[in-house]
Amino acid sequence: MLTEAGPGIRARSRFRPVYWVMRSIRTALLLTAMLPASAVTQTPPGPARPALSTPAYRGFTPGISYRAFVERARTLADSDVVRCQTSPRTAQVMECGVVIRGPSDAARFYLSAHFVEGNADVVAFYDSAGFGDKRGVPLVDRTKKELTRLFGRPRPIGKSGWEWRYGRRAVRFNWRGRGTARWVSITLMDRDVMDRISAYVKPPIRKKT
Repeated sequence: MLTEAGPGIRARSRFRPVYWVMRSIRTALLLTAMLPASAVTQTPPGPARPALSTPAYRGFTPGISYRAFVERARTLADSDVVRCQTSPRTAQVMECGVVIRGPSDAARFYLSAHFVEGNADVVAFYDSAGFGDKRGVPLVDRTKKELTRLFGRPRPIGKSGWEWRYGRRAVRFNWRGRGTARWVSITLMDRDVMDRISAYVKPPIRKKT
């Protein structure tokens, strides 16, 4: 594991449950990123915005380089350090994570990125409000308003997802709920970088019949 120097790990321990709960959502996003989004008849209200060539969220973009990611993550780290781990098969595949805090709104996220050959195919921001936490519904509503302001009217995905497409790049927002608890993820994806992973995935061995 590679660890960037930093001030401590107290904030990371606070977000550890969020990280493990949200890993399943990140895995689902990776598996479905190559598939077309299902159509939904109802479209959320919101003003249409001019198309951006490269969408950006809190200073991060789809396909961001490892070096740029680490530099930006360090400036936002909230009493945490950037930790990276390479794939056991190749150093060309790596995942990094750190707890960050927004300088303008003090929003806190667990930030995760997956890199292939030095660029991120997925950058994800995770946040949550636990059971009995009154922040649950406002967390989802506030994030919806923020993303609509940044990217315009979204394309709905199922009952709990939005997407904004920019050619081979995309921004996705997903939320989950159970009781009063809420989990949200904002994901930046670059399918051109994602396609590179095929060079490092071994095809399944066919059993002889």
